[in-house]
Amino acid sequence: MVCLMMIWVPSVEIAEAVTDIPGVECRVHDGRDPMPPGAEEVEVLVPPLIALADIPGMFAAMPKLRMVQTVSAGVEPYLPHIPDGVLLCNARGAHDAGTAEWAVGAMLAVLREFPGFAVAQRAGEWTYHHTGTLADSTVLIVGYGSIGAALERRLAGFEVELIRVARTPREMAGPGGEPVPVHGEAELPRLVPRADVVVLLVPSTPATAAMVDAAFLARMRDGALLVNAARGPVVDTGALLAELRSGRLRAALDVTEPEPLPRGHPLWSAPGVFITPHVAGSTPASLRRVKDLVYAQVARYAAGERPVNVITGAY
Repeated sequence: MVCLMMIWVPSVEIAEAVTDIPGVECRVHDGRDPMPPGAEEVEVLVPPLIALADIPGMFAAMPKLRMVQTVSAGVEPYLPHIPDGVLLCNARGAHDAGTAEWAVGAMLAVLREFPGFAVAQRAGEWTYHHTGTLADSTVLIVGYGSIGAALERRLAGFEVELIRVARTPREMAGPGGEPVPVHGEAELPRLVPRADVVVLLVPSTPATAAMVDAAFLARMRDGALLVNAARGPVVDTGALLAELRSGRLRAALDVTEPEPLPRGHPLWSAPGVFITPHVAGSTPASLRRVKDLVYAQVARYAAGERPVNVITGAY
């Protein structure tokens, strides 16, 4: 009798992507219904995009669990609960295109005042006036990784100056092979005042919790735009609200703290803010790339090879 490796995935689409891997039995569990029978046999778990309600309970029911492959780049709900000996892998790369596109679109929407023009259109009002522009501005990317690189590629035609910041400084090859700097986070206090647009792409970790606080925001130049495509807890909501209400800063937020943002929360009605409901990576391209990644990861694991995107340490 052949013993199959049990894998649980969150959707039929992902299940169809892994069915032809030899030695694998795949079942769909989207996390919304009670846990079905068979959890004790699960060796690889691909949880849904919306974090499971009882992560410790799920893991406790899976004594054979050896790998958790998330469908998001963020792993903060799972990291504290991963049992010893279990690999935790994220979906680094799968959402680069969608998130980078959202960031460019959000910048343009706010700077060119598209939301306001949409309101005027519904009212049948011709509200001609000059707007801001992305051209000739300085864009600071905080958290320069694979999404940051994807964003840079998409900004290449917009005639902007880019400043890149990662956890630690390094050099990288520019478009013509020339060395360009990636600054370390310690340099943010002197770099933030130079930027017209600050894009947040950092992971949610204890080190990044409320990193964009009142002091960070105070360093931003008057009229600057904060774009959060990272996680809500990275920004101090109260400090951001104070800056928005003063009219000094603007913001484009795909993520918030709290999230989902409840009806009546003051962020909804704050001036100068554009909010989307955490949809940056929710695209057909992301789904295709997630399926390809899960297939490759499960195939590697089934063949006894080490998967990629393994999370070590804090992230």
